[in-house]
Amino acid sequence: MKFKNLLYFVSVIALLFTACSKEEDQLITSEDEIFVLNDVKNGEIIEGQYIVVLNEGTIKAASDAIYMEKVNEMKAFAESMIRTKATNTFEVRNAYAEALHGFSVRMSKEDVEILEKDSRVKYILPDRIFSLGNGGGGGGGGGGTTDPPVDPDETIPYGIERVGYGNYSGTNKIWILDTGIDLDHNDLNVDAASGYDFINNDAYGDDDNGHGSHCAGTAAAIDNTIGVVGVAAGATLVPVKVLDRRGSGAYSVIIAGVDFVAANANAGDAANMSLGGGVYEPIDDAILAASNNGIFFSLAAGNESDDALYHSPARVNGPYIWTISAMDVNDNWAYFSNYGTPVDYCMPGVNIFSTYKAGGYVTMSGTSMAAPHMCGVLLMTNGNPATDGYVNGDPDGDPDPIGHI
Repeated sequence: MKFKNLLYFVSVIALLFTACSKEEDQLITSEDEIFVLNDVKNGEIIEGQYIVVLNEGTIKAASDAIYMEKVNEMKAFAESMIRTKATNTFEVRNAYAEALHGFSVRMSKEDVEILEKDSRVKYILPDRIFSLGNGGGGGGGGGGTTDPPVDPDETIPYGIERVGYGNYSGTNKIWILDTGIDLDHNDLNVDAASGYDFINNDAYGDDDNGHGSHCAGTAAAIDNTIGVVGVAAGATLVPVKVLDRRGSGAYSVIIAGVDFVAANANAGDAANMSLGGGVYEPIDDAILAASNNGIFFSLAAGNESDDALYHSPARVNGPYIWTISAMDVNDNWAYFSNYGTPVDYCMPGVNIFSTYKAGGYVTMSGTSMAAPHMCGVLLMTNGNPATDGYVNGDPDGDPDPIGHI
């Protein structure tokens, strides 16, 4: 993998979060990408809400404790810890017990300043809003759904042909951290019971946006007589819903999803994260820690036509992490794709036809679409992707290799 100089970012403070998916035929401008949720613009601080990361060893759960017991113990610890210091009301929200040791909390700025002085605290940062962008991440350029959906005859999208595919026969799974997955889609093998919906706080992460279902199909759509074929065709897909129907969510919630995957996925499983924005330390730390459990993470490089060193989690480096740029059907660089030393491979990401919400299919473009190609490859190769040529026109002058099974 290409080396990532994280120290390069000590001075970086810009945090404009943008989508990892774009429609090729109707491009979204920077101004259009600013998404407002409860009067908070995309990437802006959620006033009064913070992520608290504790030093390792601050709290030790019993070795035989199940994950939810650890989470509840962390939440109880956080409430006790803050109660002894807070001068105002507070509310502990998400608790993290695997990838991170910490929690998110609503509390006053004055009490944050007090809590920061506690020797058990590693750092505290304001929580922020993430959004896939105006219109829920580009929900349909060139495909769409019907009511009721009509399954088309099976086709093999060009991206799947390019990187290779096959019927997956192993026991490992693909975890999609996104807007959920269409649980009833005829072309997807979804293990809903193993996932979680962090938006609605229930066990079933059904997709009401479409972005997550699209990523799922590229990674693992079933090789049957309908629709499309995924790279790891027929592999079990697990929905971890961290973004709502508009493709938006708090980073504190996304980190809860990463923590959940870290605790519940097995070594050799693959996780896809087709999202990203400005530099944000907690999401970087969580993904790195989760990947160190032997879980393969495929990360979208981002669509800012920028150096990926300026973007989280694309900049994260680790032996089980791959950051993915995008190219077109002719192996030419996708103009919107981020580039630079964090990028490990380039995959098809322009005009990608895949599954969608409500049983449908749609064409979308972006590094969001490139990443699940690699996610499927990682599952098929047990984290040892092959290289089949190099992308043309890489802006950094060091062409990214094209992944293959």
